[in-house]
Amino acid sequence: MTLAGYRIPMMASLIIWAVIWEFVGRFELLMLFPPLSEVLMAMGEITSTGKFQRAAVQTLQAYGLGMALAIVCGVLLGFLMGRVEAADRLLGVWVNVFVSAPLSALVPVLMILFGLGSTTIVVTVFLFAVWIIALDTRAGVREVPRSLLEMSRSFGASRWQTLRRIVFNAALPEILAGIRVGFIRGVKGVVVGQILVAVVGFGELFELYSRNFLMEEFWALTLIVFAAALLISGAVEWLEHRIEYYAGVRG
Repeated sequence: MTLAGYRIPMMASLIIWAVIWEFVGRFELLMLFPPLSEVLMAMGEITSTGKFQRAAVQTLQAYGLGMALAIVCGVLLGFLMGRVEAADRLLGVWVNVFVSAPLSALVPVLMILFGLGSTTIVVTVFLFAVWIIALDTRAGVREVPRSLLEMSRSFGASRWQTLRRIVFNAALPEILAGIRVGFIRGVKGVVVGQILVAVVGFGELFELYSRNFLMEEFWALTLIVFAAALLISGAVEWLEHRIEYYAGVRG
């Protein structure tokens, strides 16, 4: 962004919002927003507690398992839809429905099916992330140039070799783009699951802080969750840039 001919870094917007937040909290313009400086101090306090560390472990375990299942199943489903026309017609409608559907409404059903334990949270993360991964993988598989497939056949490559060395590599940019969005949706899924299904992990802390009107702690935990989502997204985006030369074959 440029202003009066000067290039303004993206971080400047964060500084502006931080100043506004501090101003609103310092002069008590909104009860729900304490000063940002107090929120940052509370962040240091809550991260050093045993309750936060136990909640972080529970959250990361559920999130990691749910995302691992979502990536594996999403990529496989996307490959199936991208390579088999009948599967795409049969499954494509349902995948698009689940991508756009308010999945939070399914949480009570998951609670009945899987109980009030961590299994429900893992399934919630899975459902939030898997569909977008499948759609992006399908798009990448369908964009593989026919010339590459014909070349692999002319060199006598087997079906497995074609999928692994040609189709997968050429579709990798879209696959990683879907995984990046899936990671962000998975963060939403783990928080929603922990709050609505089994009040454990970060969900338990959110409930505790909001119920007791501990807004400094509440916003500190919110910033931690947002920062984690951005770091994960940034890491996958960095990986996308590292392998974006695969996309050159479609340029």
